[in-house]
Amino acid sequence: MIRFSNLSLARGAKLLLEGADASLNPGDRIGLIGANGSGKSSLFALLRGELHADKGDADFPPNWRIAHVAQETPALERAAVDYVIDGDVNLRALQEKLLHAVQANNGNLIGELHAHLADADAYTARPRAEQLLIGLGFSISELSDPVAGFSGGWRMRLNLAQALMCPSDLLLLDEPTNHLDLDAILWVEDWLKRYAGTLIVISHDRDFLDGLVSTILHIDQRKLRRYAGNYSAFEAQRAQAVVLAESQRARQERERAHLQSFIDRFRAKATKARQAQSRMKMLARMEDLAPLHVAAPFSFEFREPLRAPNPLLVLEGVAAGYGARTVLSGIDFSLQSGERYGLLGINGAGKSTFIKTIAGTLAPLAGTATFNKGLAVGYFAQHQLEMLDDAASPLLHLQRLAQGPEKNGPREQELRNYLGMFNFPGDMALGTIAAFSGGEKARLALALIVWQRPNLLLLDEPTNHLDLETREALTVALAQFEGTLVLVSHDRHLLRATTEQFLIVADGRLRPFDGDLDDYREWLLKTKAGRTKEPAPPRKALKEVPQGARRNLLSRLERLEELIARASARKTEVEARLADPAIYQDPARTALDAALADRAYIDRDLEQLESEWLEKQSALDADRRSG
Repeated sequence: MIRFSNLSLARGAKLLLEGADASLNPGDRIGLIGANGSGKSSLFALLRGELHADKGDADFPPNWRIAHVAQETPALERAAVDYVIDGDVNLRALQEKLLHAVQANNGNLIGELHAHLADADAYTARPRAEQLLIGLGFSISELSDPVAGFSGGWRMRLNLAQALMCPSDLLLLDEPTNHLDLDAILWVEDWLKRYAGTLIVISHDRDFLDGLVSTILHIDQRKLRRYAGNYSAFEAQRAQAVVLAESQRARQERERAHLQSFIDRFRAKATKARQAQSRMKMLARMEDLAPLHVAAPFSFEFREPLRAPNPLLVLEGVAAGYGARTVLSGIDFSLQSGERYGLLGINGAGKSTFIKTIAGTLAPLAGTATFNKGLAVGYFAQHQLEMLDDAASPLLHLQRLAQGPEKNGPREQELRNYLGMFNFPGDMALGTIAAFSGGEKARLALALIVWQRPNLLLLDEPTNHLDLETREALTVALAQFEGTLVLVSHDRHLLRATTEQFLIVADGRLRPFDGDLDDYREWLLKTKAGRTKEPAPPRKALKEVPQGARRNLLSRLERLEELIARASARKTEVEARLADPAIYQDPARTALDAALADRAYIDRDLEQLESEWLEKQSALDADRRSG
C-alpha cells in the first residue's frame, strides 16, 4: 500500500501540498490529475526518492521495484532494441555476471546464473523489446538503428519502451501519450490494461484515463482527494459538488439552456447515423456537466462565421507531397459547408500533408485544387507555435491581426477584454511570450484563430500541450462551432464530441472510413499484431434495403421526425413547469413528482425514437450508396 500521511511538499518557495492524506492499494490503477504546476510531477519525484517531504510521510513497501519514463535520452550509438532491453536492469546485471563467470570458467556459478536468467525471462527479452518498439510505431528496419539517429519525439518513445520493458511493482507514467499518435496510444493503452502492478499515470487525455484507471487522485487546494471510478466518473462527481454552490446556479442554467439549444438545432439536421448518435450523446453529457464548465478556469466560443460558401473547396485528381516526393495521390474530395471530418491514419501516412494542401500552404503536385472566394481558413498546427513572435506580447500579436489596412482596428481595451476570455488577464497580456509554456502558446494561437471568424477550421493535433481543463473548453467550443471542421487528433474524446464522419489516409490514398473509433481501434490492433498482410480499413456492414422499400423508409422517417418534434415540445413544456419556483413550494410535492415522472417518460421515449430514426437513416444511406 502507498500511504501519504500529513504530507507537505514544496518546490522552492511554492507550497504544493500541505497536510495531505491519501491511501492507494496494491494493484490500483490511478489517474493523478491537477492543474499545471499543482505538484503532480513533484509527487512522482517524491515516490522515486528524488525529493523528500517537507513534513509528513510517503510510505510504500521498501522492496517494490519502481519503473518510470526517463525525460532525457543520451545520444548513444547503441541499437534501439538493446537500449530498450537496458530497461531491465536486473537482467543486464545477470548477463554481466554470466560474462565474468564464463571468463573465470566457474561452472557452478554459470549454472546458477542460467537458472536466474530463465527466471528473469532473459530468453524472451529481445522479442519482447521488439514487440514494444513495433507497437510504438518503429519499423522493423529501425530496430537496430542507433539511438542517436532518432529525433527527440522518437527518443521519448524509446524511453517509454524502456520503462515498459522494466519489471516493476509500481509504474509511474508522466504524460506518456504526449509524443504518440493515435495508433501508438491505442497500442499502449491495450498493453497497460494487462500490466499487473500498481499504475499511476499523469495524463491530459481523458479517453486514455477512462480506459485505464479505476481511481482518480486529484491535487486540489494543496490536498490529495481520492475519487472512485475513472475520469468521467470524477468529472460527474465534481459537477455535482459544484452545483451545490448557490452563487453558480444562475450561470449554470444559462449554460444549460445554451447547450440544449444547440443540441436541439443539431438533432434537427443530423444526417450521419453512427457519428450523429455519438455526437448527440456527447452534447447531452456536456449539458449535464454544464456546472463544471462554468467553474472551469476559462471557456470560449467560436464566433459565427460571416459567410458560408458552398462548396468550400474541391480537389480533383490531386497529388500532394513535397518536391519530387509524392505522399498522397488520386485525391478527389469536395468539402461542403457544415461538414465535420475527423482525419485518421497511422503516423507518417500523410494526414498533415493533406491538411496543408487544403489549407493552401502546400501546392498540389498534380491535379486541380479549387478554393471558393468566400473561404476563410483557420489553420492550427504545431509548427505555427514556433512562428509566434517570442519578443511580442499577446496584445501585440492580436493588434497586428486586428488592424485593417487603414490601421483603424479595435480599441486596446476591447482586445484586452478578448484576451482575458482566453485566460490572458492583466499583465500577462502585455508581457512578451518568450517564457510562455507550450500550452499557453497553443491557447494564444487558438485565440488568434477565433478572432478571424473562420468558416473552415483545420486543426492538426490542437490538444498537444493543453491541460484537461483547456482541452474540455476547446471540446465544448468546437462542438458548438457553426462552420466546417477537419480535425487531426489523438484525443478520442475530442474526435467523438466534435466530428460526424471520418476520412482515413492509408497506402497513399484518401478515402471515407465507414466506421467509428472502436472500428478504427480494432483495425489498428489487428494491423499491429500482423494478423493480415495488408489489412484494408473496415467498412461498416449495413443491411441492404430491398427494392421498393425505400418509400416505406422515407415514410417512417417522416413519421419519426413528427413524433420527435412532439416529444421535444412536451419536454419543453415540462421543463417550463420545473422552472417555475412555485412547483417546489408544494408541501405534498404532488406537482413536482408528476413533472419529474413526465420528464423521465419523455426522455425515455425520445431516446427510443431517436435510436430508431438513426437506424432507419443508416439503412436509407446504405440503400442510396448501393443504388
